[in-house]
Amino acid sequence: MDFSSANAGLWNFTVQLGIISGILLLSNILRQKVTLIRNTLMPTAVLAGFILLILRGTRVLGIESGILEMITYHGIAIGFIALSLRVADDTKGKGASEMPKTGALIVSSYLIQGIIGLVISLGLSYTVMPGMFKAAGILLPMGYGQGPGQANNVGTTYEALGFAGGRSFGLSLAAAGYLSACIVGIIYLNLLVRKGVFKRQTYEEISGSVTIEMFQDDNEMPISESIDRFSVQIALVFLVYLATYLVTRGLVSLLGNLSGSLGATLSSLLWGFNFIVGSALAILLKTIMKKLQQRKVIRLQYQNSYLLSRISGMAFDLMIVAGIGSIDIMDLSGLWLPFILMSLSGAIITLYYLIWMSKKIYPGYENEGMLGMYGMMTGTISSGILLLREMDPYFDTPAANNLVGGSSFAIIFGAPMLILIGLAPRSSGMAFMTLGLMIIYMGLLHVFMTRKAKAVITAEVEEDR
Repeated sequence: MDFSSANAGLWNFTVQLGIISGILLLSNILRQKVTLIRNTLMPTAVLAGFILLILRGTRVLGIESGILEMITYHGIAIGFIALSLRVADDTKGKGASEMPKTGALIVSSYLIQGIIGLVISLGLSYTVMPGMFKAAGILLPMGYGQGPGQANNVGTTYEALGFAGGRSFGLSLAAAGYLSACIVGIIYLNLLVRKGVFKRQTYEEISGSVTIEMFQDDNEMPISESIDRFSVQIALVFLVYLATYLVTRGLVSLLGNLSGSLGATLSSLLWGFNFIVGSALAILLKTIMKKLQQRKVIRLQYQNSYLLSRISGMAFDLMIVAGIGSIDIMDLSGLWLPFILMSLSGAIITLYYLIWMSKKIYPGYENEGMLGMYGMMTGTISSGILLLREMDPYFDTPAANNLVGGSSFAIIFGAPMLILIGLAPRSSGMAFMTLGLMIIYMGLLHVFMTRKAKAVITAEVEEDR
């Protein structure tokens, strides 16, 4: 085998990962040394992502977008598998009741973005832009709520139906959504600091804060073993990720054998949401290991919650840098007006809607819940995590678990959206009908979310009595 630099397959990923790591370390130095940057509350990974974005945009660095997308994709799954394996995770049961409501909130956010988008595209098509594709507004929730994958797929489909530049429009909205998550989210974090909702942490406060209680659980495997404790955590995470790959591949194959069209439809969905499968398998493994330990089959506890949190933190940091660095605003000739209107209104209205709803369904951690949801509903789950980590660095609230569990329920609640996406572009009448159906469905979801919230509050009041 050729081990020299001529073997691009051997060295390419390593070199580019080294460049990303260098930018991440540089950003950490800038955040520590530059007071202006530190006071913005911009996470180090976000700063690194924007530096990488600028360097790629000016062609100073030639990091391949495929590598950045690969890091983002795998980072989500690895991060959530590590979180789900943690033993000292008392927030899971606490947040379980909020997961169906989170799923409904995710879909209702899609709906409000779709309503905004359709109102803008229909309004422009009957006024200053008579040639505007009337169903173009559907691409707002695809870009903001679903991310570049679905924005690309639906945009390409609409392009085939007559929307010139549909793919570029969808991908540009996805990029604008990621920027909204970072910029608007950071501004909101600063507002919370000024109101005294939470205190900005300093490096002196963080340094030396790890205690024996945080690092060592009762009956846990000793540090001085024949295998390093950190190696065990890495092995557990990647064992679950291997199982995730095998289970997802098996499900796709099974569905394909049952129905070719069903398999093709659900294949991208299963692979795209592989972090949900991974989290479920991690919880299953954790449960099995706990049962075996109780029955004395396993003598020691092998998971270390502190190290697993550090693994998830590393995965999320790399994922955020790669995700922002891969943003690419496509050519929008002739579509700048609807792009600007949808981007701004989508960012602002989504923010106020989530602030309002988080107070209803996340009592006790409404700010953490809102920040995670806003990041996800304007970018991806990675941008939700980056905002949440700034306020809840150790994931002490159920907010992070809700993002994963809620995404599972959102697949169920979001099924009608698939019909609406196909219905809207058929004609002007269908576009208006889609708008009406979105409003009705959003009302039904709102009733579901508020009724559940009232039931929980009533139960808590009765318990206090």
